Formats: sequence, structure tokens, C-alpha cells
Amino acid sequence: MRICQELLCRTFSHRVTPCLPVTGKPAAGRWSPAQRGSFCSSSEDGKPQPSMLKHLSSKIRATGPISVSEYMREVLTNPVTGYYVRRNMLGADGDFITSPEISQVFGELLGVWVVSEWMGAARPKRLQLVELGPGKGSLVADILRVFTQLRSVVGGASVSVHLVEVSPTLSRVQAQTLTGNRSQTASSEDDPVYRRGETAAGFPVSWYRRLEDVPAAFSIFVAHEFFDALPIYKFQRTEKGWREVLVDIDPADPDRLRFVVAPTPTLASSTLVQAGERRSHVEVCAEGGVVVQQLARRIQEEGGAALIADYGHDGTKTDTFRGFKGHRLHDVLEAPGSADLTADVDFSFLRRMAGGGVACLGPVSQRTFLQNMGIDARMQVLLRSCSDPSSRQQLLSSYDLLTSASRMGERFFFFCLLHPSRLAAPRPPHGLKLEKKNPVQLPVAGFTELRF
Repeated sequence: MRICQELLCRTFSHRVTPCLPVTGKPAAGRWSPAQRGSFCSSSEDGKPQPSMLKHLSSKIRATGPISVSEYMREVLTNPVTGYYVRRNMLGADGDFITSPEISQVFGELLGVWVVSEWMGAARPKRLQLVELGPGKGSLVADILRVFTQLRSVVGGASVSVHLVEVSPTLSRVQAQTLTGNRSQTASSEDDPVYRRGETAAGFPVSWYRRLEDVPAAFSIFVAHEFFDALPIYKFQRTEKGWREVLVDIDPADPDRLRFVVAPTPTLASSTLVQAGERRSHVEVCAEGGVVVQQLARRIQEEGGAALIADYGHDGTKTDTFRGFKGHRLHDVLEAPGSADLTADVDFSFLRRMAGGGVACLGPVSQRTFLQNMGIDARMQVLLRSCSDPSSRQQLLSSYDLLTSASRMGERFFFFCLLHPSRLAAPRPPHGLKLEKKNPVQLPVAGFTELRF
């Protein structure tokens, strides 16, 4: 882990910081209203978003109650009124803030992880850094700063950046963060690369709407708070078996939505709930399963790794669907389109979907991952070089927020996919040949304790 030690001893300037159809509208009294409090939490009233509410109400009146998955997809990514499409929701003035905005150290340590995995794969000549849902671009910027500082290590590789982003608003923010004025949009909407640019250090950056459009090559994939925003299906165990939880219009108030339990099995409830499931309520992110399968296939065929960091659990939690607005919990059915919607990631499901073609590690808590990566040593370096009391306090506060068990340290988890060869034991020598020592397998950073 010499690369980790080299980084931690350097000082950077501190930065301040698919819808399932419901067949027809059923007769009155056939649909059981679900207990609303058990699926959402509200702490403030928001102004209704007439356009999104009207759109959803029209859809429900035409086809019947819709799946929670369809509801999430419409609310978050509808091309006209979707939350991610028309809003800049990140940061202190937005609805939530992410770890890269809290401290530069977070992104630097992930940069070390990327370089370490590139080295563990025998330093291929081409390295694609791919981020899914890059937010403001802060994480990629911090990772690239590590690449620049360690140019003597990675200088022999051709490095390019590939960002998968569905939000035009956020892509402009990312372009400004990473390239300044050195980016331009594609002339045709059919071009899979809808924006191109170059960083000040000369790294080419490309933007895509879909993961499948990213070129096939050795890639390190990073997905930070990406999977928790993908649409989920919700299922409730009943006396008659598993039933899907759907979204319907409240008959007592046509301007409000409510959860209902389907009276009969749906395609989703018949296919997505695992046999032998013991929980009484289950959330399944089918789209997340598809993405993980894509990542696993690419890693198996082209080499590389994927690091997934998110709020989540290992197949133990039940109802985690919630909304955030102005950094506070928000009723998921109130004023659709005005708040972010999220659900904890079920890492046991992602592991099953990845299949046997890749190796999976984790999930481990963010506290464990960052401490294994050497965050304590890195913070000591920054504190020694910082004499301003307010900056020192900010460093300590960000460290506490990232690692404290009562804050993000034990609520956020890291999970990775690796090519099977990455964990294969070196072959023992044969015969009487006296050659160089057998190569020692490089430990997987973050998931193995870093020792100096």
C-alpha cells in the first residue's frame, strides 16, 4: 500500500466546502389503503407542484394505481418536470449535501482507492474513470487532483473521465467544476456523448445519458449516492401472500395521493420477491439490479472495478422510502417533484444480481472504509499544516460528520465489485528455476486495514 502512504504524506490546499401496468381501475372498496405513516415521514408542508401532480393524477385516472417505481421515475427524472432535471438540489442551499461537499479528504481517499485498484490490475495502459450520477463534479475533481499529484505513478496511463448524468442542469454544473469554459455540447441529440470537455490538467471528459454508451475498456466505476435514487418497488406480506404497494389518488381529496395495497398479485410481486423472504415489507430496486449486472459484465470482460457507496443495509431493513427537502425529511407523496426521493440500498440484492462472474467485497461502514484508507493520518497532515482556528474547526467537524457512528460513519456503506483475478492467489513457482520473488497480491484498499 505504498501508494496510500505517499498520498497521505502530501498536503493539498484545504477546500471549503420499467413501469408495470395495472389492469384497469378496480371497483370501489377493492383496494386497501396502506398505512401512510409506515411508508413516509413528513416534517414540513410544501407547496403543491401542479404540473407533476396533474400529470400523475391523469396517469392514475387512465390506467389505475401506479407502482412506486413508476412514481419515483416520474417524480425524479421526468424530462419536463422531474426533480433532477429542473433543479440544482445539492449543497447547503439545496435539499441535501453529500460527502464530497463536506470534505476534500473524502474524494482524495477515493482517488487513492482508484489508483490502488489500477495498480492491483497490473497498471493497464488505458484507464477510464467512470462516475454514475456525479452530483456537482466535486468527487471527480478531488480524484483527478490525486491523479495530478501522483502523476509519477499514473503518468504512464492514458486517463479519461466518463460521466453518466441524466440531468442537463447538473451536467452544466459539473462541466463548470471540471473544465471551466473548456466544454461544448453535441450538435445532435442522437450523439451518445452529449457534452465533451477537458480539464486544466488535460484529462478529457465526456458526458453520457446511459451507462451502456460508455466505451468498452478497462474502467474504474464510482457510484456515490447513485443507487439510492433509483426507482424501487414496494411489497407487503398479507394473509393472501405478497402484494405490491401502489400509488393512488386519495378518494377523500383528489389533490392528494395515497398508498394502496394491490388486491391481487402483480407481475412485480410475482417475480421480484425472493423465495424464502422473511421480512414483512420489502423494497426491490430492479433497475439497480440491471445496472449492477452491466457493471459486472463489463468488469468481467474488460477488467476494472466498481466502488459503490450509499446509505444501505445487507438485506435486513424493510421500509426506507423517504423524501428530503431543505435538508429535512419530507412526505414522499406531498408536492411531488419538489423534494428528493430516496431508499436505502439493499446490498444483498446487488450481490445476488452481480452473479458469480465477479468478486464482491462489503458492505463495510463508511467509518471502517475511511479509517482503513488512512483518514486519521490524512487529517493529521492537514491539521499540522493549518494554523487558522476556524479552518481547523472545520476540518474536525467534517471528520466527525464523515466518521461518527451517530452521523454518517455507520449509516453509509461501501461495496465493491472486482475482477476475479484481482483476488486470485499468485501461482507457486515450479521446478528449480531461481527467478524473481513471487508477486505479492496488493490488498484491496478500504476493505483491508491499511498498515504503515
